[in-house]
Amino acid sequence: LVALESTIITHGMPYPGNLEMARSVETIIRDNGAVPATIAVIEGVLHIGLEAAQLEALAQTKGAMKVSRADMAFAIAERRTGATTVAATMIGAARAGIRVFATGGIGGVHRGAEETFDISADLEELARTGVIVVCAGAKAILDIPKTLEVLETRGVPVVTYDSATFPAFWSRDSGLKSPLTLNSPAAIANFQTVRDQLGVDGGMLIANPVPQADEIPREEMEIYITRALDNAERDEIAGKAVTPYLLDSLFHLTDGRSLKTNIALVENNARLAAEIAVAMVD
Repeated sequence: LVALESTIITHGMPYPGNLEMARSVETIIRDNGAVPATIAVIEGVLHIGLEAAQLEALAQTKGAMKVSRADMAFAIAERRTGATTVAATMIGAARAGIRVFATGGIGGVHRGAEETFDISADLEELARTGVIVVCAGAKAILDIPKTLEVLETRGVPVVTYDSATFPAFWSRDSGLKSPLTLNSPAAIANFQTVRDQLGVDGGMLIANPVPQADEIPREEMEIYITRALDNAERDEIAGKAVTPYLLDSLFHLTDGRSLKTNIALVENNARLAAEIAVAMVD
């Protein structure tokens, strides 16, 4: 089983592209020997895996909550529909006994966090919930060095797949050395097995660089990110609205290239997550 988040469907891209992406990711997981389980709260019910009709309806839902640890129970109690972030998806996956989760990129320490204290709940969840999270690194709109420092402090293993450098979502190289490197799904599965034997709790972050053919180089992407951050400050965007705003700004600044890269990296992560899930039961 491989868990999938739903925020990327409701808040990451417009319909029908979001539905096509969600279907493609589920197909990739099946084709690699695993079973996809997209997680979402629908009218107050936590769903671990969605039927085809539910997935299509969610892709067209307007006004879905963006649900994290703090408000997941609220959405259920108030019979709301909410898309799960990385943190909430980890909670749902752990409750269902799912050990592997594929996403695009994790949240982390936002730039300027020394003044705003804007730090994603994803980092705390990785420290406490025993799920392997496969991503393309932290979103490049974040302060990646500080994000890695927090993960180290919280005891979260950060492993880059088949690369010595930590990726930056749209770019294969963040300019930072990866804390750890492993070169096969079997090695990742074995690492988790040893953690279990030692009784080490919490999650593990697997950073999977976007395929080279699909990346936007870091130097180029940083120009777009700086412009998007300036726009967000001008428009006084804050809290949970920051990431969706920046992603939309980057879509327009890159003439749609950022979205194409986003889809490619999610599909690449789904493939690796399925291979890890299969290796864990072999």
